Amino acid sequence: MKLPAHLRRETVVLEPEEEVTGCRKMGEEITEILECTPGELYVRRIIRPKYAMNVSDPGAECDSRVVMASLPERPLEKCMAGVGLLAQIIIDKYADHLPVNRQMQRFSRSGVHIPITTLTGWISATCGLIAPLGEALTRQVLQSGYLHADETGIKVLDKSKKGSTHRGWYWVYQDSHKGIVFFDYQPSRNKEGPDMVLKDFTGYLQTDGYDTYTHFDGMKGIRQLNCMAHARRKFTESMDNDANRAKYALDQIGLLYDIEREAKEGPVEQRLEIRQRQAVPILESLGKWMKDQYQQVSPKSAIAQALAYSIKRWDKLSLYATDGILAIDNNAVERSIRSLAVGRKNYMFCGSHEAAKRAGMLYSRIGTCKLHQVNPQQWIVDVLRRISSHPINRIEELLPCNWNKQRSEVQTD
Repeated sequence: MKLPAHLRRETVVLEPEEEVTGCRKMGEEITEILECTPGELYVRRIIRPKYAMNVSDPGAECDSRVVMASLPERPLEKCMAGVGLLAQIIIDKYADHLPVNRQMQRFSRSGVHIPITTLTGWISATCGLIAPLGEALTRQVLQSGYLHADETGIKVLDKSKKGSTHRGWYWVYQDSHKGIVFFDYQPSRNKEGPDMVLKDFTGYLQTDGYDTYTHFDGMKGIRQLNCMAHARRKFTESMDNDANRAKYALDQIGLLYDIEREAKEGPVEQRLEIRQRQAVPILESLGKWMKDQYQQVSPKSAIAQALAYSIKRWDKLSLYATDGILAIDNNAVERSIRSLAVGRKNYMFCGSHEAAKRAGMLYSRIGTCKLHQVNPQQWIVDVLRRISSHPINRIEELLPCNWNKQRSEVQTD
């Protein structure tokens, strides 16, 4: 394994124990060992010399004045944390899933005692600073003509529910072509949340079979399609009930995925042609087979439930084959949710509904960074340094997709 060239090298030269005076050096053996020291906290001291400048104006009240350099602009005024530390706290929790109380313990081991209320206050203030980016990101997501959508729960402390937590929900919308994901926190799982977000959306909306999404079907400007991976999962769960029928359905769905693996590398037009030629006959045959088999099984059996799930949604499950830009399943947005799922296992709950909203904001930014292979810590550091002076009418330039493009252009120049 070749170690990256950008890593700092600490060189140790080991001379032989034998006497080598007068010997000719014929070469050397180099062994590289990857090492690590605990994350370093350090103090950046800013010293501003004061100078007394003579005043030549005879009418001045005094004959000198004090001049001194101005302090560099800081993202959070009167905050002792630098941009690097603020970014690290956010990345540790929302990208690497380290709860704030564990970060506090780690700082204490370095002799720096930061109360947990201070750490959470820094996160809140940083979210307030980058809030305009959330509005820009939401606008770009909803300008898409094709969205994946899914939802996932989160426990939230609620003052009105002593001794228990409230179950809130993140509704997640992703434009996989542009590489943008948006986590919208809502206190409930009812339709008001997606209704509010998608009221002006037009295009394809891909979801699982959850009933809340069904009322979007037929709404003006929206074409809904479903997720083949969810249909496949139902048949996997029914293997113990009826292995023969379940295996046949899984094999046919497997053929559809084989076609997708072949088609995904080509352009949109080629993908559509392959689907029309190879996938559509399988979809038509499998849809008819499911209806025939459903008449022969017990309505309450697991295989009947799997068949009924797909039969009810077969048109929406097959719709992907009519357009080369569409995906066979909703796995793209589920991969983006995975990070949140790991995080909530570690920090267990959000401290309030406002904290849950802030978490959604940060998961949106960090998730979009991941979709563009952007180092989220570098992105946050750069944005915190620039956002207070950046023109609001050009705020979209700081989104991870555009930020990465700008960096590439600068490196090329």
